[in-house]
Amino acid sequence: MSIYRGTEAVVHRMHGSVFHAFASPSTGSRELCTWRVEIAGGVSGVPHRVGRDEVLMVSAGELSVSLDGVAGRVGAGDVLVVPAGTEFRVSNEGAETAEAWVVTSAGFEATLPDGTTITPPWVS
Repeated sequence: MSIYRGTEAVVHRMHGSVFHAFASPSTGSRELCTWRVEIAGGVSGVPHRVGRDEVLMVSAGELSVSLDGVAGRVGAGDVLVVPAGTEFRVSNEGAETAEAWVVTSAGFEATLPDGTTITPPWVS
């Protein structure tokens, strides 16, 4: 049985956010990756095009999002589905830290505006 305690999450920092990695191929999940992200107040995210579907469930705070240039807001209890190929940006315009749980499939990559492709370390 694979149980991962919150205290066992591997922590990564990128673009002003903190990622707490749980399930991924390196921890035994063959198909899915999941992590909790903390986005501090005032952090404006980096736009990126997602290579696989990504699902965010906001657990605290409120986030401003953009999907292919269409703006919206999601708050605690809301779920955002980001289809593969979509340009996505998430920001926290509030003062308090917002949190979300994220799920995607193994092999996730994102493409930055300059064409750079990244594979976040928490999906390996």
